[in-house]
Amino acid sequence: MESHNKYLRDRLSIFVDGNNMFYAQQKNGWFFDPRRVLEYFIKDPTVVLINAFWYTGLKDAQDQRGFRDALISLGYTVRTKILKEYYDDASGRYSQKANLDIEIVVDMFNTVEQYDRVILFSGDGDFERAIELLRSKSTHITVVSTEGMIARELRNATDRYIDLNDVRGYIEKSDF
Repeated sequence: MESHNKYLRDRLSIFVDGNNMFYAQQKNGWFFDPRRVLEYFIKDPTVVLINAFWYTGLKDAQDQRGFRDALISLGYTVRTKILKEYYDDASGRYSQKANLDIEIVVDMFNTVEQYDRVILFSGDGDFERAIELLRSKSTHITVVSTEGMIARELRNATDRYIDLNDVRGYIEKSDF
């Protein structure tokens, strides 16, 4: 019976804030492979991947079509939102943003009964309260980000923090 309980404790869901991770990878000068990410986090045979979500902003409906199709074929559920243009008074420039934080939190709470552990790929401090609430439900939370892009509040709220550079050898996209 004990081994059955251990098995149940290792139901895993992965949430990837695609836009946040794009900038983190750009900052680090290397990119990760979504397939290798899944392989790395489920290499322990007691881990059962329940869900893997990927959230990304799009310029238009066709934007990143090939990449999105590849993610879906790997088993990710892909959530998208069209980028909105904002004018920044301080810089005098326009910037584009698709904030998918609400979609990520809704999916986390909508599927909370299905998993025991979460891996959140984001450094966004806006997730602090959601992480605190999930931890109060005995969910183990790991946040993956990178130095200079991880909000102190988020890092403090999580059970475990992994810097992308510490797992680079396992998840980096290779050219072959």
